[in-house]
Amino acid sequence: MTPELLVALETLAADVQPLMLAGALVFLRLGAMAALLPAFGEMVLPLRVRLAVALAFTLVVTPAVLPTLPAAPEAPLPLVRFVGAEAVTGLAMGIGLRLFVMALQTAGTIAAQATSLAQFFGGANADPQPAIAQVLVMAGLALALLAGLHVRLAEFMILSYALIPPGSFAQPGMLAAWGVAQVAHSFSLAFRLAVPFLALSLIYNVALGAINKAMPQLMVAFVGAPAITLGGLVMLLLAVPVLLPVWLDAFHAFLADPTAPRP
Repeated sequence: MTPELLVALETLAADVQPLMLAGALVFLRLGAMAALLPAFGEMVLPLRVRLAVALAFTLVVTPAVLPTLPAAPEAPLPLVRFVGAEAVTGLAMGIGLRLFVMALQTAGTIAAQATSLAQFFGGANADPQPAIAQVLVMAGLALALLAGLHVRLAEFMILSYALIPPGSFAQPGMLAAWGVAQVAHSFSLAFRLAVPFLALSLIYNVALGAINKAMPQLMVAFVGAPAITLGGLVMLLLAVPVLLPVWLDAFHAFLADPTAPRP
């Protein structure tokens, strides 16, 4: 190996080392966030794929946030504090994103219970989520991906550095209030998505009670069970194209401004 090549390699290493350090600092936040990302952080994906996604987002985000990154934290206490702050920030942002997927799951569970297609707490044990919840989640994630989810997530990650600077802990009171607001908004969104199915269930039960009162000898349960099942499937066919854009708009609003008050 010639001396000129050694000098070139040393120069290249000196130039690349700050970038690698910056990438490692960014990965501390994005790695925690990527584990909870919608679509890209699903448990059905292999661990290697999720790790590759986190590294890909790190390569995209690092050049944009490079001016905001501090110098290498000195060991041991400042480094531990920096790692903890970035991990907490990444998890908080990731949970905020994951709540939108949980809103679809909750809406599907409410809809399935209202139409007698599943147990209300069917997803709380080893059994899978109700079929309606699975359909809503898959359709919502597919719609988000078609709308450029990867680009919006990269913008969201860059925005997170403006909201919470690197190495800084969010104030506990503000973080708690923000978390409570996001959870409340998730349940509110889930209820709004499930309203058509709840209305169908109300009409069905009122009609069933009236029929049973008029004809007590008729076994209305045998007639009503297939009717509510068919009605639920028809409602799913008609309502999903209307409900998913509502969910997508709320999701995009959160990506654009995570701290804005939610309706």
